[in-house]
Amino acid sequence: MTTNSISVTDLVGAIKGSEELAIVDPRDHETYSQGHLLWAASLRCEDALEAAKVLLPRYSVPIVVAGDEPEEAGSLQTVLKENGWTNVKVLEGGIKSWIGAGYELYSGVNVPSKLFGELVERHYGTPHVKAEQLDGWIAEERPLIILDSRTEREFNRMSIPTGRSCPGGELVYRVFDLLDPTVTVVVNCAGRTRSILGAESLVRAGIPNPVVALENGTMGWELAGLALEHGSKDVASAPSGIGQQKASAAALQVARRFDVKRIDKRTVDKWKFDDSRTLYQFDVRTPSEYNAGHLPGFRNAPGGQLVQATDEYAITRGSRIVLADNDFTRATMTASWLTEMGWDTYVLDDQLDDDNSLEFGSRELKFSSPQVVLPYDPGDAHVAREAMQNYLDWEVALVDQYDEDPLARFTDAGWA
Repeated sequence: MTTNSISVTDLVGAIKGSEELAIVDPRDHETYSQGHLLWAASLRCEDALEAAKVLLPRYSVPIVVAGDEPEEAGSLQTVLKENGWTNVKVLEGGIKSWIGAGYELYSGVNVPSKLFGELVERHYGTPHVKAEQLDGWIAEERPLIILDSRTEREFNRMSIPTGRSCPGGELVYRVFDLLDPTVTVVVNCAGRTRSILGAESLVRAGIPNPVVALENGTMGWELAGLALEHGSKDVASAPSGIGQQKASAAALQVARRFDVKRIDKRTVDKWKFDDSRTLYQFDVRTPSEYNAGHLPGFRNAPGGQLVQATDEYAITRGSRIVLADNDFTRATMTASWLTEMGWDTYVLDDQLDDDNSLEFGSRELKFSSPQVVLPYDPGDAHVAREAMQNYLDWEVALVDQYDEDPLARFTDAGWA
């Protein structure tokens, strides 16, 4: 081993340790999705300069490049070192040596978050409803609120009949205006993760109504032979004053239960100059709210998407995360999940009401992360359904892989 490389044994020790660590994979997105270290984020050489400024904001953070070809890993190491990152090592022997030592690779994208969603379901026993049963409830006109926890764009493309869009981070914030004593609340996504976490968010917020996750989301709906709607623009509205008050009260109870920590702006300003810790700052409101005014230095990361895809936003394990919103509800709900995932997470205890201190608009990122490609309508219904089932089987099987992997631990979650 040299100062430019790290052995599998030493990397295992670093993963088990408490110090900050960023593992990056230099391969193309498709190859990355076929198998990578659990905690490895995608960082292609062509994206390195733009992406690293956002994903690796502390230039002295320990970085390990875990790829396949030595030349590719070495190229990424060189790019990072030549542009200011001072502690970059290449995994000796790359992924082959990792496998050879008996350690796991994980296929897919957003794996830590998807695995966490499956563990949440197992631990909390998330209530669910099958597609056929929900279809029956709709037919018999049972009082229902079906909330789609994906992005509005995904919802517009395809949705459950009578559903409305309410992205995951917005659920607790917007739900109280929709409730009456008779309704059952159903949360869906395309597959499993956002359905599970969305339903559990409403449960932990203490809403009095029955809450269920649609098992396997829109894919489960199609696999049951049921038809989706297309082009719907029915969106759950921003809360009324009373609805917002109820949401804030619910979030306060969640903060107490899960020990969600608040800090002031003065502390955040000190952390910005702390050379020993990485700081990520996220505004968890909707993109339109963010564009209308946000705190300098805060990246937009709508709460549901942040929890769903932590490896696209915060890739340094052991770092600090600070969340901001306008009334603490969405930041608190997001923080409760990130804390359970093992992230050192804080809610900014300052209101976004001083226009003189805000920035406006959104700066588009010039790099892309590997995206989940959900199987849908390839022109052959049999092929589509087979691909959907394989995808769902992959998500469920993550728990079995987790149980066999001694390194796959969300270290601060007491139940993990």
